[in-house]
Amino acid sequence: MTRKELFENIKRKRSFLCVGLDTDIKKIPQHLLSEEEPIFAFNKAIIDATAQYCVAYKPNLAFYESLGVEGWIAFEKTVKYIQANYPDMFIIADAKRGDIGNTSEMYARSFFEHLNIDSVTVAPYMGEDSVKPFLGYEGKWVILLALTSNKGSHDFQLTTDTEGEQLFEKVMRTAQTWATPDEMMFVVGATQGERFTDVRKVAPKSFLLVPGVGAQGGSLQDVCKYGMIDDCGLLVNSSRGVIYVSKGEDFAEAAAQAAESVQKEMEAILKERGIV
Repeated sequence: MTRKELFENIKRKRSFLCVGLDTDIKKIPQHLLSEEEPIFAFNKAIIDATAQYCVAYKPNLAFYESLGVEGWIAFEKTVKYIQANYPDMFIIADAKRGDIGNTSEMYARSFFEHLNIDSVTVAPYMGEDSVKPFLGYEGKWVILLALTSNKGSHDFQLTTDTEGEQLFEKVMRTAQTWATPDEMMFVVGATQGERFTDVRKVAPKSFLLVPGVGAQGGSLQDVCKYGMIDDCGLLVNSSRGVIYVSKGEDFAEAAAQAAESVQKEMEAILKERGIV
């Protein structure tokens, strides 16, 4: 999916919501456990209920890999279901890959060739040659970890060098020499608040994938105040705040209501900014 296509979807749906499919077998409604494929059954219901309110889905690979082969099958079925039924949806494989070049090449082949997924999250710690194999696929995106929403982000990401540059700024500045803003996004946690100002100084044109709104306490208003650009430039993810609102048989309807509520708030912001 190109940047133009993504922006068109944002304007058409009046939303920049990404629904995180962090599907935990221990948290899904009990009645689904009698299904032959409970993880896929849950995902399918969530997708059908929320598709009109979001522009992206982000399955987190850890939740599927924890179940072995059955989990990977559920992940593949979920991806194929979205592609077949909601082909305008941007799909993010939240895999946080990043290894030496030939290994990264295999990861890229898995997600971009075998599964034809739009994007994959990548860890930048090993440098350029660990990221490059994910680049160069037409219409595909690398989403590079930059400033995350967890407490431990302060351990390394906010450290400064002798010139006062923070590590996350160095990562973002350097990474933009590897790819254009039409090929690479950055992960910036919603809990970082005003630090989005620093992010935009370094990456004024890049799309940002923003986790941490909702259950983790991030403010959508702050994210948009400091992070939104002319073509929105944001994909704001909500996982638990949408998919686990209810553990009863009404779980899908509850997820739809939660997604719609976020979408309405996003629509108001987009209108205020003159984007829609």
